[in-house]
Amino acid sequence: MAVFINGTYQQKQPTGGIGFFDCINDQETADFIFDYCKNWLQQRGIEAMDGPINFGERDKFWGLVIEGFIEPLYGMNYNFPYYKDLFENYGFKIYFEQLCFSRPIFAEVSRVFTVMHAKHSKNPDISAQPMTKYHLAKFARDFTEIYNKAWAAHGEGKQMEESKVLKMFKMMKPIINEHISWFVYDKEKPVAMWMNLPDTNQWFKYLNGKFGWWEKLKFLWIKKFRKNEKMIGLVFGVVPEWQRKGLEGYMIWEGTQHLRKHTDFKVTEMQWIGDFNPKMIRIAENLDTTVTRKLATYRYLFDRNKDFERHPEL
Repeated sequence: MAVFINGTYQQKQPTGGIGFFDCINDQETADFIFDYCKNWLQQRGIEAMDGPINFGERDKFWGLVIEGFIEPLYGMNYNFPYYKDLFENYGFKIYFEQLCFSRPIFAEVSRVFTVMHAKHSKNPDISAQPMTKYHLAKFARDFTEIYNKAWAAHGEGKQMEESKVLKMFKMMKPIINEHISWFVYDKEKPVAMWMNLPDTNQWFKYLNGKFGWWEKLKFLWIKKFRKNEKMIGLVFGVVPEWQRKGLEGYMIWEGTQHLRKHTDFKVTEMQWIGDFNPKMIRIAENLDTTVTRKLATYRYLFDRNKDFERHPEL
């Protein structure tokens, strides 16, 4: 187990985090681990703990699997079903649920999206561009602008920094597919993004948890010659002034038409959408998706008499 404090996120009460929980199916053992984490945090003035989470961004190793115990996506937690009881018997409550939606790439797209695509296609100021490997600085700048306008206010106040985004993009460069991540512009101004990556677990699962020089060579061979038919939806965002105008329909249909022609992907699965975000859930449902798995972020209040509140709805 890891226990930590991330001061970047703003909470009503000082809240710490726990993650990478690994335990046998024994409540007494789990309680011992949870007690240690609670005591460590209390000694530092913390009043609650969330878990299982990581000490970085929400896009990796965040949440406990509570439904859909199937092959995980890259960077996604996986756990035994009994973990849910270990958390809840200790006193953790669900702070928010994380829904993972999936759909076949070639399935029919909702008429809502095709209508919105037709509408915005008539606007000469609106254009869509796929993200390319050779203009990462530009797309890092555009990503940062869109993310901070669309999401920072809803992520406990956390802002993204352009330099960190560029560093992240450079790390991702070997696996970036130039047909599956899209940005929308109003003239030259970035207003929406739809970020996807190949599910690298479809390659890494053949490396037996190792990544030495031999595995790196093997990875390059597998990546080149073995088709990857699953992509992951990482981030989706529309700046406030363009929300509720159907721009997401334009972007999704523009990108979908393109990737159908230029990639081998047959299935897309969104990383996860919090149940506190009904707008994004509606967008996912309009794509005729199905919920393939469900995770949960749990919270434990140290003051057991304090009223528990779920994550506020966006």
